[in-house]
Amino acid sequence: MAGGNFMGRVISYLVNEIVVEGLANNPTFQRLAVRTSKTIEEVSSKAARMREEIAEQLKDASKNVDRQ
Repeated sequence: MAGGNFMGRVISYLVNEIVVEGLANNPTFQRLAVRTSKTIEEVSSKAARMREEIAEQLKDASKNVDRQ
């Protein structure tokens, strides 16, 4: 039983290494990774700006409510 588990781990490791090496050396995958990274950075910065704008709007709205 333990021998099968060991063999499964070895096979999994070898397959993982082959896949990782193949993707790491693939120019198409590299371009995709760079594009995906840039897109995620842009979306994150947009979300941060929107969060700041909404916080500012809430602050202004609460000031207006307090004045009334």
